[in-house]
Amino acid sequence: MDYQIPDKLYFKIGEVSKITDIKSHVLRYWETEFSAIRPNKSRSNQRLYRKQDVELILYLKDLLYNQGFTIAGARKKLKDRVARPAAKVKPAPTPAPEGQTVAAEKDQMALPLLTTLDTRLLAEIRQDIRVLKASLDETL
Repeated sequence: MDYQIPDKLYFKIGEVSKITDIKSHVLRYWETEFSAIRPNKSRSNQRLYRKQDVELILYLKDLLYNQGFTIAGARKKLKDRVARPAAKVKPAPTPAPEGQTVAAEKDQMALPLLTTLDTRLLAEIRQDIRVLKASLDETL
C-alpha cells in the first residue's frame, strides 16, 4: 500500500494513526518499545510527530506486519539501519506461497505467519462458531 504523507512539520497522534492505519494505543506502545520513536510534546502535552517519525512508523509496520518480525527482531533491524544510514534498505521479500511461512532473517525467529488470509475460510469458521454458540445457548 502506498502511503501519502502530507507535507507538514508536525502531526498529532490521530493524524499519524489515520496515515499509517495503526491505532493510537499501538503507536504509544511502540514508543515504549522503540527508542527511535520519540515525538515532541506540545504545551498541552500532545504528541507531535515529525514526517521522519511517520516514515519510521511505516517502516516498523512493514517489518512487524508484512515481514513477520518480532518486536525484538524489528528493534535489532532498526539499530542496524541507524548504524549504517548510508546503506540501502533492502526491499521487502516476496510473499511466500499460501500455506507457507514467511522466511526469517539471520538471528530472527521465524513465525508461522501466512502472507495472505483466506477470508472465505475465516468467514466459514466464524459462522460455525456462531452456530455452536447458538446451540449452546439453547441448551442452557
